[in-house]
Amino acid sequence: MLVDSPPEERVAAAAPPRRAAVRSLGLLVSAAILLLVALASIAIGAKELSLAQVWHGLFQDSGTYGDTVVGERLSRTALGLLAGAALGLAGAVLQALTRNPLADPGILGINAGASAAVVTAITFLGVTSLSGYVWFAFLGAAAVGALVWFLGGSRSATPVRLALAGTAIGAALYGYLQAVMIMDGAALGRMRFWTVGSLASATDATVVQVLPFFAVGTVVALLLARPLNAMAMGDDTARALGARLNRTRALAMLAATALCGAATAACGPIVFVGLMVPHAVRSFTGPDLRWILPYAALLSPVLLLGADVVGRIVARPAELQVGIVTALIGGPVFILLVRRRRTAQL
Repeated sequence: MLVDSPPEERVAAAAPPRRAAVRSLGLLVSAAILLLVALASIAIGAKELSLAQVWHGLFQDSGTYGDTVVGERLSRTALGLLAGAALGLAGAVLQALTRNPLADPGILGINAGASAAVVTAITFLGVTSLSGYVWFAFLGAAAVGALVWFLGGSRSATPVRLALAGTAIGAALYGYLQAVMIMDGAALGRMRFWTVGSLASATDATVVQVLPFFAVGTVVALLLARPLNAMAMGDDTARALGARLNRTRALAMLAATALCGAATAACGPIVFVGLMVPHAVRSFTGPDLRWILPYAALLSPVLLLGADVVGRIVARPAELQVGIVTALIGGPVFILLVRRRRTAQL
């Protein structure tokens, strides 16, 4: 004889599929928003173009001024998409790795490593081109990532030790950075634009150079969703669930370094994107990284490209660099997040 289950049990059983459907719909909405922002990034700039000129520049290559501007904006938009997704994914991975929802890619000193490498290349090696900055910045980020992993205990690394090692190395490198820039006025002039964080110098070559690092970092980050979810419940529980802690932490460091290092190399250090978006996403996805990572990959470029478009509009005919705009937005939002977290703990 079959007996119907109570209504509350049927509701509970239906809740997870319904929640997954809502989250899936949210991903589609996020993708649509990203598409709109990307189109706005191509159509809107410091130089005013008509929609006809934008359309002509996209689909007919005749070498006119408007076509040239649109071509530059395409490279800029492509880099913004990649860098935004990279910063969002790196922030989400590092927040899971350090078990700190207010962590960002700068917590492991990766931005500081990239900046220190670039100023060294400018001052002592005479590097002046953006293509040269990219490789030195990435090497600096990778070197700091490896050093943090070593000082944090490598195989015996813990979230606290990694965060402390990254913070200490970052502080030392920023001290070195400031000292070199003060002593070398020429380096200060060349570094000033890069350290603000900008998409304005994006070229097709820059996008091609950093694309492999973005691709590798993205794949590794997405594959780490399940083991990082297990680690969030504590090391003992993660081991019981079959997670390999040392390998997961090493791969998480690799993914964060590749993503944040490539983004910093191409655009300069851009703050708050990797902090704000994953933290905001977590408020409606919950702690499951299988949802946090895709949402962060879609919504972080929305923030970065949106800030870039705002920077082009508010200072016409000049531009306000995207790093300045994200900092202006991120400061108040960060204070709000901290106050909200403190209120939730009381």
